[in-house]
Amino acid sequence: MTPATAEAMTCADYPAMERGRGGGEPPACPGRTARARGGRRGGSENRRGRDRSQTARGGRRDGGGGVVRGVFLAAAVAVLIAFLLTAPTDAAGRRNMTFLPQWLPQAQFAGYYVAYEKGFYQEEGIDLRILKGGPDSPPAAMLAEGRTDFTTMFLSEALQQRDKRIPLVNIGQIMQRSGFILVAKKARGITKPADLNHKKISLWPNFQVQPQAFFRKYGLNVNVVVQGATVNLFLRGGVDAASAMWYNEYHSIINAGVNEEELTAFFFDRHGLNFPEDGIYALKETCERDPEGCRRFVRASRRGWEYAFAHPEEATDIVMKYIHAAHGDSNRVHQQWMLKRLKELIKPGDGKVPIGALNPDDYKTVAAELRKSGLIKSAPPFGEFHVPCLEKP
Repeated sequence: MTPATAEAMTCADYPAMERGRGGGEPPACPGRTARARGGRRGGSENRRGRDRSQTARGGRRDGGGGVVRGVFLAAAVAVLIAFLLTAPTDAAGRRNMTFLPQWLPQAQFAGYYVAYEKGFYQEEGIDLRILKGGPDSPPAAMLAEGRTDFTTMFLSEALQQRDKRIPLVNIGQIMQRSGFILVAKKARGITKPADLNHKKISLWPNFQVQPQAFFRKYGLNVNVVVQGATVNLFLRGGVDAASAMWYNEYHSIINAGVNEEELTAFFFDRHGLNFPEDGIYALKETCERDPEGCRRFVRASRRGWEYAFAHPEEATDIVMKYIHAAHGDSNRVHQQWMLKRLKELIKPGDGKVPIGALNPDDYKTVAAELRKSGLIKSAPPFGEFHVPCLEKP
């Protein structure tokens, strides 16, 4: 998807949502020319710097009047530089920002949709445009090319992109537990990890690090089959176990007529392999340029998730609005299931890590397994990768 296409889809696909939020007419679709203008201003700064030096020299000639002017000019330059180092703003001083969910609309992004519809971003002084995610809008590329200010990614994916020299940082870890599981049928004699040995297991091509680490941990030798977009192969008995997201494919299996009592689910986080999934990411340069804008975005997003969990019916209504606008085919029941499961992943019962924080131990686990798998050469120090934007709630 080209930058123009992404923006056009956003403004064309969501007009009803803009009006429904009570914010008046939909916001314009500004390009990212503000930074280009900032660059030209930077050139002016150089000229002003030379003028300032000349004024200072003149001050020595005129007995001090020029020095006073030089001081005022230096102060003005400092204020202008500070202005240029913040996010693009409109005439009212509001920040114009963009956000890209990593996939098509679904309850996985409910907190952001709710925060937008309830005006939480507006209350933080942010005029936000939510771009349409999906296979044509890869998050890391969109971020690196400056086509979005914020996006979501799994921690494992973000570390791989960072290893490819995309200078992204985690500014808020939303999911604390991994929802990725292996699911098997008890009728195949599978109730514990050892029972998977020599079994046929389907894995998604880009999601093999966790299961492979699981296999290594228990010394399992399995036959891996590539898994497609559905769990049909598992339902038809073509494999003994399959990959699934607890909040998504697992529910599809149940909806296909399989009782939960007939299934064995292996949650990787319960086997010392917790890979936190959705986090909020921005470029390091964005955080350095506008740390307050990052804090405000994460704060409003966290508020959106808290509201969604407290008002699940309303949150589902909002999610369905976005799904329909994107011409999705999901149903309300499935989205309700997803939202309920997400609450358990985002706000685990132990409550050890608050929304927005990243557990250093989880970071070390993911980085170590990625290195073992040869997917990254190194990982940055935790303090350089995670830039916490929120105080504890």
